[in-house]
Amino acid sequence: MRLQSFKYALILTCGCAAVIPARAEDAAGVVKTVKGTVQIEHAGSSLGAAIGSDVYSSDRVVTGPESSVGITLRDTTQLSAGANTILELNKFAFDATTHDGVLNATVKHGSLAVISGKLAKARPDAVRFSTPTTTLGVRGTEFIIEVGDSKESAR
Repeated sequence: MRLQSFKYALILTCGCAAVIPARAEDAAGVVKTVKGTVQIEHAGSSLGAAIGSDVYSSDRVVTGPESSVGITLRDTTQLSAGANTILELNKFAFDATTHDGVLNATVKHGSLAVISGKLAKARPDAVRFSTPTTTLGVRGTEFIIEVGDSKESAR
């Protein structure tokens, strides 16, 4: 009877573990480089970014003075935010098999260099970057966005 109970408990444990998705799988990307002060705001909390930190859809990335961060998204898109930048990753989804998905980000203030990845190559219409005054559709593979000093519009 004990062996049967043990098997049942083992099956329950293994079954529960398979149902709970790993948080890292939900990540839109990962921080590859950090210089200075970089914060990732997620679900109402703010944490200091470090190399290897996960970045999720709807996160806000904020760099301080003389700071920068490099992020690689799951589709291989590379984002490099300069000093005093506010970057909002509004929505990100990517299917590694079909290369279907969406990338929607906003640069509220500062600068962002982008090298587009698999999503932009497969579905350029699904990739959008916005600023307080414009929206960019991605048709190329590398570009830079700079948003001026109007800090009132950044918040």
